[in-house]
Amino acid sequence: MSLSKPSQILFDLLAAYMTNLYSNPVKTRAITSLITAAFGNFVAQRITEANKINQDSLIAFGLFGLLFGGPVPYFFYKYIHLFVKNRLGILAVERIVYTPLFEALSLYMLPRLEGKSHQHSCKNLHNRYRSILLTNWKYLTLMQFINMYYIPPILKVLVSNIIGLMWTIYLAKVHIQDEINQN
Repeated sequence: MSLSKPSQILFDLLAAYMTNLYSNPVKTRAITSLITAAFGNFVAQRITEANKINQDSLIAFGLFGLLFGGPVPYFFYKYIHLFVKNRLGILAVERIVYTPLFEALSLYMLPRLEGKSHQHSCKNLHNRYRSILLTNWKYLTLMQFINMYYIPPILKVLVSNIIGLMWTIYLAKVHIQDEINQN
């Protein structure tokens, strides 16, 4: 039985992604995160029924994905195994240490990448940090647990990207609603 043309294209793309993930992990994760973050922002803008696409927001999310969203998790998960050996410990460190720091980074940097001032970014961080972090813990902890315990190692990054897309859509939707409320 042969695969249909669209299925074959999908499998070829997945094979190329997996090959690049193995041979160039930081570059592949950075580019994947750029695409995922920009697409998540685009979807959020469509969901909120914005009159026109905010290109500054789209670019900011893409840049954040490229500069931070791909490389930072790669290095965190690469080196956490040197300090913590069991999966439950890794999950605890990821949820208690890494997540709060990464959410603070994202809430500060996204407005900065849009060209907003330091004061505006600090205000955004102050106003949104607690609710964003609690929402992350509430909804993503179970998904991270499932990814860590039940997903085969070869698919963990792909599943993480899907989780990241959902989180980006949520984060971008909150960001867009804040912008609408301020104007």
